[in-house]
Amino acid sequence: MNIPETVAIIMDGNGRWAKQRGLPRTAGHKKGADQVRTIALEANRLGIKKLILYAFSTENWKRPENEVSYLCKLPGLFFSKFINELMEKNIRVTFAGELEKFPKETQEVIRKAIDRTRENTGLELCLAINYGARREILLAMQKYAQQVNTGLRENDLREEEMKEYLFVPEDVDLLIRTSGEERISNFLLWQIAYAELIFTKKAWPEFNEADLDACLQEYDQRDRRFGGVK
Repeated sequence: MNIPETVAIIMDGNGRWAKQRGLPRTAGHKKGADQVRTIALEANRLGIKKLILYAFSTENWKRPENEVSYLCKLPGLFFSKFINELMEKNIRVTFAGELEKFPKETQEVIRKAIDRTRENTGLELCLAINYGARREILLAMQKYAQQVNTGLRENDLREEEMKEYLFVPEDVDLLIRTSGEERISNFLLWQIAYAELIFTKKAWPEFNEADLDACLQEYDQRDRRFGGVK
């Protein structure tokens, strides 16, 4: 089977999954965090090189204060529970986004996980945290303009050089969104230019190894021409 190198997932449906069961939205987020472990381990087993998970968008700050507060605590709960297993499975943790807006404790937990797993050579588990694609592109252009203005580089940016300025330099091969919604929601707009898109009705807390495998089977059947003709 043709395994994609870079897979991105919009982990949607935690709140709706909880509501359907008469549970608070935070219960859905907790269950969703457990599924991060499940899918990361399966992606690592399958040989996927990078898994990018949309954990917290720049728009998520608009949610109720108690929900945002819980989301800020989730990285600590997740890594305290699973960091040893990530080490055992040789998984490396990275992040994409602007971490500085989070509470200091949240920042420290994430940076410790990154530092501890830095030398691992298996799957790269990239958490998109306080991430928005428009913001990413804006910051990239500001950084480039500053370099031009200070004489660090010429005003000659080529498309293939754009990745130097982005949070995520890789092109995405496969983008999956759970819970039935069929939109991109400001996620990796540059990187998914030629990604295969799969939308599944399964809510993220229910999305398991078999569901990921099914998505990869569908990906394997796609004819990727990148604008050309075979």
